[in-house]
Amino acid sequence: MAEETQPRWEGKAIAELKGPTPDQVWPFLADFCNLHKLLPSIDTCRQVEGVPGQPGLVRYCASTAASGDDSDPSKIKWANERLLVMDPSNKCFSYEVLDNNVGFKNYAATVRVMPNSDGDGKMGGCMIEWSFVSDPVEGWELQDLSSYVDFCLQSMAKKIASAIQEGSG
Repeated sequence: MAEETQPRWEGKAIAELKGPTPDQVWPFLADFCNLHKLLPSIDTCRQVEGVPGQPGLVRYCASTAASGDDSDPSKIKWANERLLVMDPSNKCFSYEVLDNNVGFKNYAATVRVMPNSDGDGKMGGCMIEWSFVSDPVEGWELQDLSSYVDFCLQSMAKKIASAIQEGSG
């Protein structure tokens, strides 16, 4: 009897930035190893192997914020993630989660920055889109993963918008 396979999870989150242009936002996302600067829940993000900005680059990300206890190594949540595609002309990149202790299996995501238009067709600000496909994560529902991705993206967008505003002021 054939083993029944679970359907893959897919999801997408979008964050709108009212003022910044894609050209202003992209440099924050193009640095694959600066996630700790954009996401407060990530304590460390560093290059493990590969060439910065090139496919094959592997980053190590870790967080103690989830447990609040950095004295116990078993409570640190971590993941190694490999850059699959970096496309500056289209302002997007794709990556996959490799080894991790969070429960991700076959997780891949694409993050892209796109111009935004208002109702009159005029350009205004931009959008960041984070889409993913993954095998189900043990102990999670699809909605949990979608909510987590959306929370992370909204947090990153606020941090980027704030940094751009401070830089132009």
